[in-house]
Amino acid sequence: MAVVVEDVRRLALTLPRAYEVLVRDRIKFRVKSLVFVAFSHDETLMGFGFPKEERDLLVESRPDTFQLPRPRDMRYQWVVARLDALDLEEMHELVIDAWQMVVPKGVARDFLARRAWDEP
Repeated sequence: MAVVVEDVRRLALTLPRAYEVLVRDRIKFRVKSLVFVAFSHDETLMGFGFPKEERDLLVESRPDTFQLPRPRDMRYQWVVARLDALDLEEMHELVIDAWQMVVPKGVARDFLARRAWDEP
């Protein structure tokens, strides 16, 4: 089943310090002023924080799912995914990893420790 914006919202809003904004009719999730997930206008693409040094490998490994950001956004640690090519588990991993890039390390560590405790 394809991932939709509501699936991402349900997860993102459980992450400490994360909040949703609407910027030029585009949904984005932030911690303070740092965006960790953003959607295209038509909500078919999800941009997310991802280490620059690893993004070429990710895109090359699955070009049907991932793509590089627009040329003007190449300076940022960012990758774009087609939502219909992601499953929920992969989306969870990508969103949580992107969130970890913008939140203080202690906040991420505490959240992940609680989450691991809650999992069966």
